[in-house]
Amino acid sequence: MVDYDMDAPPYAPFFGVMGVTAAMSFCALGAAYGTAKSGTGISAMAVMKPELIMKSVIPVVMAGIIAIYGLVVAVVIIQDIPSTGYSLYKSFLHLGAGLSVGLSGMAAGFAIGIVGDAGVRGTAQQPRLFVGMILILIFAEVLGLYGLIVALILSVKS
Repeated sequence: MVDYDMDAPPYAPFFGVMGVTAAMSFCALGAAYGTAKSGTGISAMAVMKPELIMKSVIPVVMAGIIAIYGLVVAVVIIQDIPSTGYSLYKSFLHLGAGLSVGLSGMAAGFAIGIVGDAGVRGTAQQPRLFVGMILILIFAEVLGLYGLIVALILSVKS
C-alpha cells in the first residue's frame, strides 16, 4: 500500500497552482479590460485633440500595474510550492492569496477602465477635470493594492 500523508495529500499542489492561476489570470483580465476601455476613450478623444494623447495614457499605465500585482503574487506563490510535503493548509493559503489579488485586481482594472474612458473624454472637453480623474484613478488602483497586501500576508503565513 502507498504511504499516504494526511497533512500533505498528493492533490494539495493543485490548490496552490490554482492560486497562481487565479492571481495571474484575473489580474491580467482586469488590466486588459482597463487598457481596452481606456484606449477606446483615448482614441475617441484623440480625433478632436491629438495633443492630449500622452497626457491621457495615464489610465492605461495604471491598468498595466494591476497585472504586475498578479505577477508578483504568482511568483511568490510558485516559489513557495515544494516538490514534497506541501500541506493542505499552505495550499489553501496560496489559493486564498491568488484569489485575493486576482479578484481585487480584476475589480480595480474594471474601475480604472470605466473612469479612464469617461475621464479622458471629459478632460478633452474640460481640462480642469484632469486632477479629479487622476484622484479617482488612484482610488481605483488602491483596490488592487489592498488585494496585493492581503495576498502577500497570506502567502508568507506558515
